[in-house]
Amino acid sequence: VQLQASGGGLVHTGGSLRLSCAPTGSILRVAAMAWYRQAPGKERELVARISSGGTARYADSAEDRFTISRDNSKNAVYLQMSSLKPEDTAVYYCSAQITTSYSDDYKRYWGQGTLVTVSS
Repeated sequence: VQLQASGGGLVHTGGSLRLSCAPTGSILRVAAMAWYRQAPGKERELVARISSGGTARYADSAEDRFTISRDNSKNAVYLQMSSLKPEDTAVYYCSAQITTSYSDDYKRYWGQGTLVTVSS
């Protein structure tokens, strides 16, 4: 199983971006999905998380500007980011809890990261 993230890029302050992430491989179920980010010289931090039922939670820095959503038919997760600020510059990683069989527990998988750069 691999998570493929896309949608990063360079935007100006106040701009918007939409990140996408979906797993490939043999998957039975996907539970919680999330977006994290890691800025240069900083630790990875949670940006937003969404349960399998669609309940979303956000970091304070993302509240009111970012929206996490998912398409369970595609096992995909999205992060719509608006009113972007230079401090949002980071590599964004998607994460998902996935099980591949009825006999296995859920395991957390990580995407490869997509770079978001916000210029001032």
